[in-house]
Amino acid sequence: MSGSLARLPAALRLLGARRLSAGAAGSGAREEVERLVRAHPVVVFMKGSPDQPQCGFSNAVVQILRLHGVSDYRAYDVLQDPALRQGIKNYSNWPTIPQVFLNGEFVGGCDILLQMHQSGDLVEELKKLGIRSALLDSEKDHGKK
Repeated sequence: MSGSLARLPAALRLLGARRLSAGAAGSGAREEVERLVRAHPVVVFMKGSPDQPQCGFSNAVVQILRLHGVSDYRAYDVLQDPALRQGIKNYSNWPTIPQVFLNGEFVGGCDILLQMHQSGDLVEELKKLGIRSALLDSEKDHGKK
């Protein structure tokens, strides 16, 4: 799925407006969120879709991934499902969206991903996933000139 919006599983859609509170996190709802987090090496919970981000922070995450040439990732639009929006916040214990997961591990939001990009740590984390950052090719090409 090339950075496209993944369809929300029926189990989450059926939750409707029911909030996944800390008490409900021990039920099947938490397991369903964990299944989404682990569904792909790179997972983003965002507002909108990669093609149409609905906030600047979600857009920034998409642009950072694009800079690194990461096009194969799962994106879930939390605006489509209030239960998912609250559920992912409870799962990660992180209050804001977007949220990025690499290999099932919570990385952070836009600010953390931006710091990782600036420091070069994102290149290393992607390498652990078997993803070669496009920035490495760009630097190699730049060095030839």
